[in-house]
Amino acid sequence: MTGDGNAMTKIIFVEADGTRITTPATIGQSLMEAAVAAGVNGIVAECGGACVCGTCHCYVDQTWLPRIKAAEDGETDMLEFVIDPKDISRLSCQIKVSDEMDGLEVNVPESQT
Repeated sequence: MTGDGNAMTKIIFVEADGTRITTPATIGQSLMEAAVAAGVNGIVAECGGACVCGTCHCYVDQTWLPRIKAAEDGETDMLEFVIDPKDISRLSCQIKVSDEMDGLEVNVPESQT
């Protein structure tokens, strides 16, 4: 796959109740945009991806973190204010989908439902 904006990959969102939603995502879009388009419960995205609200908080399995760009300062600052932060917490608005993420599983915290 290439980063031409038309390539697709598969992302799996696991809602707090265990419901699994598998959705295609376009290379370059944010995980938040993919979650909202798929109707994932708990990814509210009140700020629309501006990294100022934390309502797109998610957990990314430790094994996937090396394939995802590290969180920048603004994101790590915002993560201090989310409920139930963990070492694997990320804001889905700050993660851009890449072809290396095909099959990525993202969990929605129970606190967001």
